[in-house]
Amino acid sequence: MTVETNTRFDLIVVGAGIVGLGAAYAAHEAGLKVLVIDKAHTINGSSVRNFGHIGVTGQSGVAYSHAVESRKRWLHLADRAGFAVAQRGATLVARSTAELDVLQGFSTLDSARRVKILDAAAVRSTTAVRDPTLVGGAHFPLDLQVDPRTAAPAIAAWLAASGVSFRWGTTVLGVSSGTVHTASGDWRSEAIVVAVNFDVDQFFPQLAASSGLQRCGLDMMIVAWPDRTAVDAPLLTGSSLLRYSAFAAVPGIDELRERYRREHPRQAELDINQMYTQRPDGSLIVGDTHYRGLSISPFQDEAAFDTMLELTRELFGTPDLRVLQRWQGIYATAPGEFLVETPHPGVCVVSVTTGIGMTTGLGLAASVIAQLFDTTHRKTLE
Repeated sequence: MTVETNTRFDLIVVGAGIVGLGAAYAAHEAGLKVLVIDKAHTINGSSVRNFGHIGVTGQSGVAYSHAVESRKRWLHLADRAGFAVAQRGATLVARSTAELDVLQGFSTLDSARRVKILDAAAVRSTTAVRDPTLVGGAHFPLDLQVDPRTAAPAIAAWLAASGVSFRWGTTVLGVSSGTVHTASGDWRSEAIVVAVNFDVDQFFPQLAASSGLQRCGLDMMIVAWPDRTAVDAPLLTGSSLLRYSAFAAVPGIDELRERYRREHPRQAELDINQMYTQRPDGSLIVGDTHYRGLSISPFQDEAAFDTMLELTRELFGTPDLRVLQRWQGIYATAPGEFLVETPHPGVCVVSVTTGIGMTTGLGLAASVIAQLFDTTHRKTLE
């Protein structure tokens, strides 16, 4: 849809990642006139470079609230935008009694998440894991999975077909109250959401500095996988227990962290969250390392990929793995999980500042729209 710069909108969203699309979706559902502006010509950032795992179970506090809301919105959008969302939950496999003890402690502390503890036989019967050190695991029924390469583009296409305006390939030069300044002219609206992930420092450097925002780079790859049903739900490992906030208060987690540093130094050094999801074509997404800084070097270490491949061989008992693709992801990182600030009246800067954007982004965006606009202007999500 072609829109002129003199067109006035209720909301302009800068950034067409999952948070920006979530803000556009929430505003559109409220009956507001929305424009989305993105510097790229298509979605090619963090929203397509991830596992597609909607990890509701692993969140706590505000992140859990956003994840629960996001889950509802993912299901609603899948129905409307015509993309698949799997509701088979996720499995976390334990390869030591220390990992299994943390899982059992977590299931006892929070029965509302309906975590089911599994023995080794049950894990082997429902997954492709063949590691001889396997002692059990847990099933997380609330978790979802989408294909990361098609879900966000499908949402954008549906929003565009439903009346939301998009300006692709448009560089934003600055943002002030009521106005987005671009290389193609100025655009005006009642409110503005800046959802540019890690690029907050390109628009509001002082805000980025005061919040401690940096970039987190990660290495991921896809390997050929002959059995399309072997990993038909997200598969996590004990390293995931060390990463997600829901497990942080479980007794034994500190001891498990020290054990990883002692027994798996290379994995700890690379900060690998060893997990897997399967794409519709059967290929397996493998990841992922983490490294942080104000800027991220584009040069990836092949030794990191070698380590992830070796971990994969050990977990599945598969000696030969054929790599189909490698890539680098980047997302925002900061001491907190979310950045939500108002640098100017009517302008909200919002970013998920840890690796849970797909899990929480839609819910976070909905909460931002609720704050920007009076509730009388909003419709209730069906």
